[in-house]
This record gives sequence, C-alpha cells and structure tokens, in this order.
Amino acid sequence: MSLFRSEEAALYQLFLQSEAAYTSIGEIGELGLVQFLDMTPELNAFSRHYVTEVRRCDEMQRKIHFIEKEVRKNDHLVIQDAPHPTPAPPIGEMVQLENNLEKMENELRELLSNQEQLEKNFLELTELKEVLTRTSSFFQEASQGEMHLGQSEEERAMMGNEPGDQGSTGIGTVAGVINRERLMAFERVLWRICRGNVYVKHTDLEADLRDPSTGDKLQKSVFIVFYQGSRLGIKVKKVCEGFHATMYPCPEQPNERQEMLNGVETRIQDLTVVLDQTRDLKSKVLLNAAANLGTWVVQAKKIKSIYHTLNLFQVSQKYLQVQCWIPHSDVPKIQSALRRGTELSGSSVPSVLNRISTKLPPPTFHRVNKFTGGFQSIIDAYGMADYREMNPMPFTCITFPFLFA
Repeated sequence: MSLFRSEEAALYQLFLQSEAAYTSIGEIGELGLVQFLDMTPELNAFSRHYVTEVRRCDEMQRKIHFIEKEVRKNDHLVIQDAPHPTPAPPIGEMVQLENNLEKMENELRELLSNQEQLEKNFLELTELKEVLTRTSSFFQEASQGEMHLGQSEEERAMMGNEPGDQGSTGIGTVAGVINRERLMAFERVLWRICRGNVYVKHTDLEADLRDPSTGDKLQKSVFIVFYQGSRLGIKVKKVCEGFHATMYPCPEQPNERQEMLNGVETRIQDLTVVLDQTRDLKSKVLLNAAANLGTWVVQAKKIKSIYHTLNLFQVSQKYLQVQCWIPHSDVPKIQSALRRGTELSGSSVPSVLNRISTKLPPPTFHRVNKFTGGFQSIIDAYGMADYREMNPMPFTCITFPFLFA
C-alpha cells in the first residue's frame, strides 16, 4: 500500500452458482473492493435477468419514502439510525420486508384517510357553529328594520318577478362561509348581478381553522345575504357557488337556531373524541415506523445494489459469470467473502475466481482513511489520475490547510 500511487490491480473472472449469487455478492459488497464489468452491454435496463427484483426494490423504496415523509411531519418523532453494521437481509427475508412495508403503508393510508375525513367533518361543523352563533346579531338588525328591500311593481318586473308572485314578497336568506380574500369581490358581484337589491352582512372568523388536506391555516369570514324574491335567491346561490363559498342552513327563528346549535356542539364533542383516538393510533404506528425506518432504508438500498450488480453478470441455467477488477493485496479477502457467501446460501459448489490476462488499463483505486478521504475527494474533483500515476493527495494534506484554512 502506498499513498503516492494507486493500488496494483488485475482482471479476474468470477463464476457463481445461481443459489449462492445473492449472498456472495452481498459479502463482496460489504468490502467495497471490486469493480465489476458489464458482460451484456447490448441489453437495456428492462431486458436484464433481475429486472423484476430491481422493480420490487424500487417499490419498497417508494413505500419507505412515503412512511418517512409521514414520520418527519411529526417533530417529536426521531428516526433511529440503522445499527452498524447492517448487512443485506437473506433472500428469504426480502418477502417478509415487503409484507411489513405493505402492511404499514396500507395502515397509514387508511388512518390518514379517516383522519382527513374526520377533520373535514370537524371543519364543517365548526363553520356551521360559527354561522349559527354570529348570524343572530344579523337577524336582530333585520328585525329592527335596518334593511330596505322594498320594490315597486316595475322593479320586480325588471328583476324577473311577477307582480302577483307571493314568493317574491318574503325576505329570504343565504348564510355561509367564504375565504376572506374573496369577500370584497363577492360583495361587488352580488351588488351588480342583483342590482343593489340585496343586503350583505359579514364578520371575520377568529377560530383556528386548518385545511384538512394541506394543514394550512384558513382565513375565512361568515356572511349572510338577505334578498327578496325566489328568482333573486337563485342568482345569489349561483354567485356563492361561483366563489366556492360554503352555504349552511340557518333558521330564522331564534329557538330553531338554538336547537340546531346545541345539536352541532354535541356532534363536535363526539367528533373530537374520535379524532383524538385516531391521532393517538397514528402516532403509535409512526413511532413503530421511526424505530425501524433507518434499518429498512439500508436494507432496501443493499438489496437493490445486489440485484443491480447481478444484472451485470452473464446468466446461464446453472451459473453466473462476470469479469471484475480486484487489487492484488485484497484477493484473499475476496476469496474469503466468496466462501462465506457459499456457506450462507447452503450451496455445496464453491465459487471460482480466476485471474485472466488483458491489455486493458486497470482502474485507479486509491486507498484512503477518514483523514485522507476528504483530501482525495478534492483531488478527484479536479481530475482522476491514471493507473499508477503519482497521486498529489499526500502533498495536499500539508499545503491545503496553509492555503485555504
């Protein structure tokens, strides 16, 4: 080993039994000392032998990413790091890992769907409660004669009401909730469409309302529209729908409003209990996921790396064959890893590693440690040295701190 030049390497041919291929590549991968060559460059990524397994790994990583995203939404949960070392799981445990991720994803999606629906119901009930509470003062003003909605026969004819229409003589109401930024435009459109023959009252909501889908804070206002005539009421409702305002029933009689308000408050209390239970159950599921998520991430990456490497092999019915570059000093370690892989797989046929002659230049491999790794990365960023070329990294360890520290 020399810090001034890259490691001496040679080209080897590796034969693996199909039963021992997964475990053998897993053991070699833990060392990180082998560079494999693609034996089937004419095949695209979708025509490889282990493309199905790679897709399964992609699906596992998608599920892990979804679970991780939900865990990180809770600030009080901490994702536990994977223990070191975390080897790739045996090939038989891959199915168990897939089942665990599938079960947790389905459970989380069901809990999130139920929670979102419950929060939507809670938001609607809260808005209805605010409408019933705040419109009481509006009705008191209406009873005191503060509105002037009287129309002559000519005005009713212009609005499309018949002079003898009994339904046009009564005052109707439309109450609901609208986003605060749309309120001014909503009032202007109502005034123009109804030609000033409506009376609009509104007040801002101070309650902490959240969008169930995004969790963003909502700024809303309660409004009530007094109008005269059934046809005018149809126009008012269409304007409300156009501005995505939520309309709620609001009785005119105080006793009916109070009765409805009592029922809404009871439903809110029951819904709050169910929501708390749903959130507690989701927290328990996420807590269990946070404890295992780090291990799942490492295992999924290693499984995918193994199958991605096996796709470089030339596959036959009984064995797999590949060419690879190995440093001279690490050949005993590779042979030992191959023996461990054969033993773990239960195969009786050992793997074969033969050196072959070639005129191709070996790849550059600089052996580094925790201290020299950073400086070697700086050198490699400017350009990779040729095989056995002088390595300026040892000099950089001395000069770099003096120049840039």
